[in-house]
Amino acid sequence: MKSYSLLIGLILIAFSSCKKLDQSPEDAATPGVVFGTTQGLELYSNSFYDVLPTANDIHRSDAMSDYLARSQAPDFLIEGAFGPRQSSDWTWTKLRNLNYFLENNVNLAIPEATRRHYNGLARFFRAWFYFDKVKRFGDVPWINKTFTVDDPELFNKRDSRTLVVDSILADLRYACNNISTTSDNSRTLITQNIAWGFLSRVALFEGTFRRYHKTYNMEASATALLTEAAEAARKVMDTNAFSLSTAGGDDNAYRQLFTSSAPVASEVMLSNVMNSTLNVLNDANWYWTSATYGARLSFTRTFINTYLNIDGTPFTNKNGYGTMTFMQETKNRDKRLQQTIRMGKYQRINGGASEPAPPVFSYTYTGYQPIKWTLDDIYYDGGSRNINSICIMRYAEILLNYAEARAELSQLSADDWSRTVGALRRRAGITANTDNVPTAIDSYMQQNFFPDVTAAPLMEIRRERGIELALEGFRFYDIVRWREGRLMEKTWNGFYVPAVNTAMDLNEDGINDVYFYTSMPATTQPGVTYINVSPQLANGSPNPQHLSEGNRGELIWLDNIKRTWAKSADPVEEEKRYLYPIPEADRLMNDQLSQNPGW
Repeated sequence: MKSYSLLIGLILIAFSSCKKLDQSPEDAATPGVVFGTTQGLELYSNSFYDVLPTANDIHRSDAMSDYLARSQAPDFLIEGAFGPRQSSDWTWTKLRNLNYFLENNVNLAIPEATRRHYNGLARFFRAWFYFDKVKRFGDVPWINKTFTVDDPELFNKRDSRTLVVDSILADLRYACNNISTTSDNSRTLITQNIAWGFLSRVALFEGTFRRYHKTYNMEASATALLTEAAEAARKVMDTNAFSLSTAGGDDNAYRQLFTSSAPVASEVMLSNVMNSTLNVLNDANWYWTSATYGARLSFTRTFINTYLNIDGTPFTNKNGYGTMTFMQETKNRDKRLQQTIRMGKYQRINGGASEPAPPVFSYTYTGYQPIKWTLDDIYYDGGSRNINSICIMRYAEILLNYAEARAELSQLSADDWSRTVGALRRRAGITANTDNVPTAIDSYMQQNFFPDVTAAPLMEIRRERGIELALEGFRFYDIVRWREGRLMEKTWNGFYVPAVNTAMDLNEDGINDVYFYTSMPATTQPGVTYINVSPQLANGSPNPQHLSEGNRGELIWLDNIKRTWAKSADPVEEEKRYLYPIPEADRLMNDQLSQNPGW
């Protein structure tokens, strides 16, 4: 996405009155000038894009999720470590910019359709801004005007979730019907399709939230929201403006979406585009390869087990899957797996030459090291150097929104399935079971993820959503809307180690890569990483990295730190972490702000 900071500054300067001896310079830019021309409206509207997440925000956005182990447990999940004093993001600065525009874009000299287009953009971004707030805090003040410092409404109470969501949806409907831009080859601008796509995202979130969070007593309104989610997604689908990219074949089509410098325009709908000339870059390689920078995120084995076999059958239906080594379990799987983690013949470039690149245990704790956002040249590993575009919205999400909404409504047809989940699986090289709606529930998924889901299509859509959208920032709030917070307590497990004190060749190139030991060998092999998995460290404290069965088993990371979603089955305690607390500092400034339950 473009960098708009300088542009916003210029606009604010333009709005400032420059007076000396009660006279204004003749050439001063005033709000009347800005709002008096189409060019002025366009210039101002560029500042709206500051509401969107940055590239780094997106590629890091799954850092707190059920399927990733990390260097430290999040404070949010450690009892007593997080509360109103630690909470943040109760900020409203960007909203004022949008409301100011909407109040002033009233110049009748500009054609009504033009004014409605730019108002549609402003209302789209206001909806985006508020959706972030509702997901995080629930009830928030709905503010649709600019405030002065003495405005009595400045310290209002929070408005109800229902009122705010209704207002978000009204803004999005207006945006869908009034934004006139229908296409944008750069994939950096808001178009009608982006508005419809975002409407499907918001309506699906809120529809499922109300369905599964029964303590809110809003289940009756879920059906209408899910219907709107399906209809909005279908609007995008029926334009035929986008399709799933298959460039590069099933071995590379998926990963190219996340490593290409230019957005893959057939599928990517909205993107943060990097520009090395302007020094607009991201730090994905640094974050996802460094032993010291970032959270050292790695997938858990429980999640990796959800990737299907290449023939479309569940991997966990295989006899002995639980004791398969990394080398065995990564063969003949959904080809998105090899495009998401280091495995098999994956290589990196060092000084122009390709080299084998198995999982590196100076980074990973589980062995399942992500590559989805990283470039293969090690040049990019240090600092903010990445030139790959980072997608904000892509067509695959729209297909999944449609499929899930239809499944929740019990309206999913064979054609729906084939066009959505089936299409995604075919793109991933899966050779069977992509055309017919599934009828058998997967017991592994039910036991390990969603025990209350009894409908096979819905279970498979949730599986697909986790795999297809991994590391794109959806997982935590999917867990929130499905009311599956207990998943955040699951063990951080890694691949199976059949025996300690034995070197392992993870990519089967004839060169050993890692050695898990309880007793450090007297002699070591060059290039091999040695990992202590003794139950206890030399000082007697528990070893945060050990094996589940002592001398063999799954790698286990940091189970000595308890992660807690809910201390008890008390309804308030169960619901507590589905919302963040209102920051204490903001409640001290406004004593009308209530606190979220349990905090």
